[in-house]
Amino acid sequence: MKLGVVGLPNVGKSTLFNAITEAGAECANYPFCTIEPNVGVVAVPDERLDVLGKMYNTKKITPAVLEFVDIAGLVKGASAGEGLGNKFLSHIREVDAIVHVVRCFADSNIIHVDGSIDPIRDIETINLELVLSDLESVKKRLEKAEKLVKTGEKSYIEEAELLRKLYETLESGRSIRTIALSDEEKAMVNGFFLITSKPVIYCANIGESDIGQENEYVDKVKQFAQQENSEFLEICAKVEEEIAQLDKDEREIFIEEMGLKESGLNRIIKTGYSLLGLISYLTAGEKEVRAWTIEKGTKAPQAAGKIHSDFEKGFIRAEIVTYDDLVTCGGFTQAKEKGKVRSEGKEYVFRDGDVALFRFNV
Repeated sequence: MKLGVVGLPNVGKSTLFNAITEAGAECANYPFCTIEPNVGVVAVPDERLDVLGKMYNTKKITPAVLEFVDIAGLVKGASAGEGLGNKFLSHIREVDAIVHVVRCFADSNIIHVDGSIDPIRDIETINLELVLSDLESVKKRLEKAEKLVKTGEKSYIEEAELLRKLYETLESGRSIRTIALSDEEKAMVNGFFLITSKPVIYCANIGESDIGQENEYVDKVKQFAQQENSEFLEICAKVEEEIAQLDKDEREIFIEEMGLKESGLNRIIKTGYSLLGLISYLTAGEKEVRAWTIEKGTKAPQAAGKIHSDFEKGFIRAEIVTYDDLVTCGGFTQAKEKGKVRSEGKEYVFRDGDVALFRFNV
């Protein structure tokens, strides 16, 4: 799953991405990998893995991961080819959600591209470029759909009606994610690959001296996110970059000294994971303790297929114990003896924190 990091020049986007790549470099099983210069893979924080690792004296711990893409080249006029234009738009179409970094700090040494600090103006600058790009895409689809309506086919009529609704929304300057859609409409929109239908985390980037202080810029971003039903986080990208360069023990001390509960990067990762409707189920043993990423609502055979396609093809049953029961009992065998392990079939829907052992036959 990919999160695209966007923001105007000099808002702290690159500083935040540097923090992401530093954190990724520490993840032994999923090192920061230069798939492209602007892509980093980071572990999803999950304390349960360390607990199970100690319980099983495991050789390897493998966390779930998220991929971050640094979307460069966004300036006013990007939809018309300014900056990196089309390259920027192609990158952002490939991500599953957007982390929108917004400048909420004053610093005379860092010049704002528009000459002053105004987070809502900055948000609207980026959102307008995305709206204009989607408007062009929807317009082309609508022209094609209206020709097909003449065939009388119901599916073409429904598609044209939806596209008109989308076109009107975009033409008024609003993002697709701001309108109510039925499940059927959402499924159709997913097939259109529209940028403004993607979920967003607005990250209000504050200065180090602003931590724990009231900030009118932050309040405005938070209010904007609420109106749009998007996620909101307050971070200090400069501090995040410093945190990412420390070792684990130093990091915990530093975070505590800064008066923070956890790093902002961890909060971004957790929020992104939740925003995309993802959960983790776990497998545990001496060889490996691992978190497997699945979407909420995934049934047992498809969850098994995450490990190997043969597990899904030859699925017989899944032996399931909750993480809490497994830890309380002290192991899978003990949990089974106490009747805490359930045998589940093909219709079982996995829950976050299920610890699974699959039975299959190919």
